[in-house]
Amino acid sequence: MAQRWIATDFGDLDVLRFEEYDPPAPAPGEVTIAVRAAGVNPADYKHIRGSRAPGAAEPPLPIGYEIAGVVSAVGGPDAAGAPTRIGSGEVAVGDEVLAFRVAGGYATELTVPAPDVFRKPDDLPFPEAANLLLAGATAAEMLHVTRVREGDTILVHGASGAVGVSVLQQARRLGARTIGTSSRASFDTVERFGGTPVAYGEGLGERVRAAAPDGIAAALDCVGTDEAIDVSLGLVADRSRLVTIVAGTRAKEAGFVIIGGAMPASKAYRDEVRAELVRLAGAGELVVPMARTFPLAEAVAALELVRTGHPGGKVALIP
Repeated sequence: MAQRWIATDFGDLDVLRFEEYDPPAPAPGEVTIAVRAAGVNPADYKHIRGSRAPGAAEPPLPIGYEIAGVVSAVGGPDAAGAPTRIGSGEVAVGDEVLAFRVAGGYATELTVPAPDVFRKPDDLPFPEAANLLLAGATAAEMLHVTRVREGDTILVHGASGAVGVSVLQQARRLGARTIGTSSRASFDTVERFGGTPVAYGEGLGERVRAAAPDGIAAALDCVGTDEAIDVSLGLVADRSRLVTIVAGTRAKEAGFVIIGGAMPASKAYRDEVRAELVRLAGAGELVVPMARTFPLAEAVAALELVRTGHPGGKVALIP
C-alpha cells in the first residue's frame, strides 16, 4: 500500500494527514513513479492556506509539486496506437526520472501525466532532481519577462534563496552581471553562484548604486518586502523590467510585472523551459544547493523549516 500526505481542509500545517492510499494504474499518456525524493517548497504550504474560492479544488488536497524517482508502470498505447512518451522521449519501467508540475508529490508512489516527466541525469542525485524545476523555471521566467541579456547589470532581491540562486546561475549564463541582496551571513552563497552581494536593510539603495555605478537594467524580486520594492522602483525606470513573484498588490499599484505558476502565461513558459533546465543540471551548469532531507513521515517538520524563510538551501522528503 502506498502512502501520501493530504490536507484535509484549508488552514495551517495541522490540517495535514499521512495516509495509506492506492495510486491509480497509469492510463495511456501516464506513468507511475516510485518516489525517491519529493521537493519541499513554500508553494506547498501556501497551497493549503488558500480558501474556498469559486472554481478552486476542494479538500482533501494532495500536497507537493515536484518529485524524482523510478518509473514503476507505464500506461498502454492510446486509441491510435501511439506509445506513452515522457517530456524527454521514450520511457520504460526502471527509468530514473523527475517530474514537475505534479499534484501530490508527498507520496511513496504517484501516477502522473507523462509529458510532465523527464529523464533524470545520471549524475544528479534524487533530492536535487526533486528540487530543480519549480525554482529553476520560476527563475527562468523572471529573466525572460524582464528581457535580461548580455551586458545587463541586474538586481536580485533574495539572491541566496532557492529562486535567487537559480537566477544567479542562469543570469551568468546569459552574460549578465548580478547584484544580489542577502544577509551578510549569506554573502558566500551569493558570491559562489556569481553574484555581487549587498546587505539588505537601511541604506540598501545607496549600496546598490555604489556596487553598480552605471545603473541597474532590471530588478527581480524574490522576497516581496516594501524595502525591496521601493529600492527597485527608485533604480529601474522601465516598469516592464521590474518583476516580483511575491508582492502582487504592490505590482498592481505601481504598474510593474507579477508572475506566478497559476497564471496561464507563466505556466506555459515554465512548462516550455523544463527540458532545457534538466539538460543544464545534467551538464553541471545549474546546481541545486541542498540544506537537508527529512523522512517522508516528517513532512510537517520539513515544511516548518522551509517557512522560516531561511532553510539554508533546498529541502527534500525521502520515502
